[in-house]
Amino acid sequence: MPTTDKPKGPASYFPSIEKTYGQPIAHWLGLVAGLKGLKHMEQVEWLKREHGIGHGHANAIVAHHLVSCPANN
Repeated sequence: MPTTDKPKGPASYFPSIEKTYGQPIAHWLGLVAGLKGLKHMEQVEWLKREHGIGHGHANAIVAHHLVSCPANN
């Protein structure tokens, strides 16, 4: 039986985020990396306010960044 390596967790939103907002995930993660010192929800609110990203997509970007780069937060 073939296995499918579908992304799980926040990464499962990445194809939709890229399609909806026209930028690669690396772009959004780079922006979030510049938000040092802000709490999770503050970063989510910033993405929503400054870039018009929906709540679920913004939350997925921030959650992925926080897990992937804990030393940079």
